[in-house]
Amino acid sequence: MNQILVVEDEVVIRNALKRLLERHDYQVSEAGTVKESLENFDMDAFDVIISDLRLPGAPGTDLIKATQTPVLIMTSYSSIRSAIDSMKMGAVDYIAKPFEHNEIIETVSKIIRENPRARKQDQAPALDDHEPPVHGMIGSCPQMMELFRRIRKVAQTSSTVLINGESGTGKELVAKAIHNLSSRQSQEMISVNCAAIPENLIESELFGHEKGAFTGATATRTGLVEAAHGSTLFLDEIGELPLEAQARLLRVLQENEIRKVGSVQSKKVDVRLVVATHRDLKQLVLDGHFREDLYYRINVMTLLIPPLRDRGNDILELADAILQRTCTRLKTPMLKFSDNASRAIASYPWPGNVRELENAIERAVVLAESTEIGVELLAIDAENEANVSGVDEVGSAVLSEPIEELSLEDYFQRFVLEHQDNMNETQLAKKLGISRKCLWERRQRFGIPRKKKQAG
Repeated sequence: MNQILVVEDEVVIRNALKRLLERHDYQVSEAGTVKESLENFDMDAFDVIISDLRLPGAPGTDLIKATQTPVLIMTSYSSIRSAIDSMKMGAVDYIAKPFEHNEIIETVSKIIRENPRARKQDQAPALDDHEPPVHGMIGSCPQMMELFRRIRKVAQTSSTVLINGESGTGKELVAKAIHNLSSRQSQEMISVNCAAIPENLIESELFGHEKGAFTGATATRTGLVEAAHGSTLFLDEIGELPLEAQARLLRVLQENEIRKVGSVQSKKVDVRLVVATHRDLKQLVLDGHFREDLYYRINVMTLLIPPLRDRGNDILELADAILQRTCTRLKTPMLKFSDNASRAIASYPWPGNVRELENAIERAVVLAESTEIGVELLAIDAENEANVSGVDEVGSAVLSEPIEELSLEDYFQRFVLEHQDNMNETQLAKKLGISRKCLWERRQRFGIPRKKKQAG
């Protein structure tokens, strides 16, 4: 039988809530204050703690720090602000008083279903506090250890998560970790890069469309939001989402339902949303490019990934791990860095972060003619960041081309213009050492349209 602790200073409400929960086969304990709860009960022995926000002596949110058990906050002050503040502190959800009986029962049932019971976790191998829970990410600096701790905490909730970090820091890896540590891990996470989908197609891609909804809609299509039903939807670069699509996404968050383009009927969905951006969403709100109500909806739990330049000794640890992984993948003998190369890696600011480090090391492995990688093979200049800014995406392009006298932007444009007549997009991307998505993004940025095929 699931056990619930109700913390409420008003006796009438507390007793009514206890009777309601007991009628639905829950075993209920009760307390009037945070202090009484901590003194009389083992907080980790419960499946859910339901607490009023405002209590004598200390707020209900103080219970969040005292236990791993999910805490559901009740509040008479049903403003978005107080609810968001509670969830930022770690509350699993909130409910506004007065509430319907069905609402509280459904909320409690959902929390128990989505959050593993703390006592059952004792039966599984404990995750060492110093063992990174993020597959593919390495780090032991204080910022990364705090990030790992927060990932473990937010993964056990169903809250929307906003991941902030510069390009190349590993935002998608963090999203995958949250998904893999959650109760939704058995389902595949759906990932969407909002910047890579043309603006006129993004609503159809995300929410689906009915046959005949627009020119070219020859069949009904299921959107990616619906495809993520029962799983996690990761929206990368959410700051690029058009305002109309933002309004539809807000409906998903508020009502848990979608409506396909061209349809008059809505459909319920159960999706956990994780979003990421390298942009300042608050400034986008002020500039009128991002909806304020959506911003507050997604800014519930925020994770900040530190840039590589701020991670101290993590840089060399990462470089060694990437080198071993790259040698294995490329089936080359195991290599090592020279002392000069290690010093250059440690002192270089890495504006492209981990992605730039990975590409620099892969290029060095390809060019290496001995068992030691010298600083010259990394093609970085720790004294002059400007010479290598942007190397993470184009620096691994055709190695035989002389690029010393060209900027990376000039080189990209020259290469595409010279070769697009006899190469398709896949071949161009492969030669440049980038993905087709990245090729498309750079075409948009530099204003280089795709070459139209001549009619036969």
